[in-house]
Amino acid sequence: MDGQTGRLRLDTHYHGFGDLVALTPSGDLWAEPWQVQEAWTQMGTEHCLSLMSLGPTASPRPGPSLGADSDLLTAAPPSTGNVVITNCSAAHSRQALSCKMAVEYDHFIESGRKWFCHVDDDNYVNLRALLRLLASYPHTRDIYIGKPSLDRPIQATERVSENKVRPVHFWFATGGAGFCISRGLALKMSPWASGGHFMNTAERIRLPDDCTIGYIVEALLGVPLIRSGLFHSHLENLQQVLTSELHEQVTLSYGMFENKRNAVHVKGPFSVEADPSRFRSIHCHLYPDTPWCPRTAIF
Repeated sequence: MDGQTGRLRLDTHYHGFGDLVALTPSGDLWAEPWQVQEAWTQMGTEHCLSLMSLGPTASPRPGPSLGADSDLLTAAPPSTGNVVITNCSAAHSRQALSCKMAVEYDHFIESGRKWFCHVDDDNYVNLRALLRLLASYPHTRDIYIGKPSLDRPIQATERVSENKVRPVHFWFATGGAGFCISRGLALKMSPWASGGHFMNTAERIRLPDDCTIGYIVEALLGVPLIRSGLFHSHLENLQQVLTSELHEQVTLSYGMFENKRNAVHVKGPFSVEADPSRFRSIHCHLYPDTPWCPRTAIF
């Protein structure tokens, strides 16, 4: 849940990746109606948005609108397409995060798309791997897939009335690694998530947005989280992700782990100084035909 201050919500049709890279492999990936929302930090937003021009030559097809904090909107170049102003605070508070997730959820429901996926600004999304994963599940069924950041269900206190609370426990997929929800399940979440209800639900358990998603899905609807080791956050040791298995991974991340730089170890055409997240190098490893990848790269 770190790195979520001042979120921007993005649809990956527009190639934006938080700290540092832009990607989309090829135009054929856009045939499937799905939506990925991305959280961007306020710090470095202009740099993040400038990287949107680095995407491959495949033209983005029209997709769901983007959601953005109004104070970040001025940084968006004209090529970013549709933007939705959330009017949510850029603060890193439970209320601000829930406000943005509420807008994100409502926008997905209105879009009519089959899958809703959320990722953070320190994630690299391998679109082919994501589509391959989603293709193995029917979007009409109750699917909630991602990776928990805890080794046990989270313990919370649920407020059931003005003077009554009760304990509740459930698994949730950390937003730091990303998660996906099928349309069938998202529609069932509506009583607790649509039209501003998401913020009220978050207040019932007084936890952030990704925890609230888990609360609605697991505790209220009784749908278990499907754990996937293909999602990765900065909270795990990313050095353990093997280069030979990169093509299978859905999300990757970077940051600090045990006070050390934490990133996937991959050789590539970009130095660590030029590519501290290793996202550019990862992308060129996975999609070497991308126009901005050096043709002489050796991996």
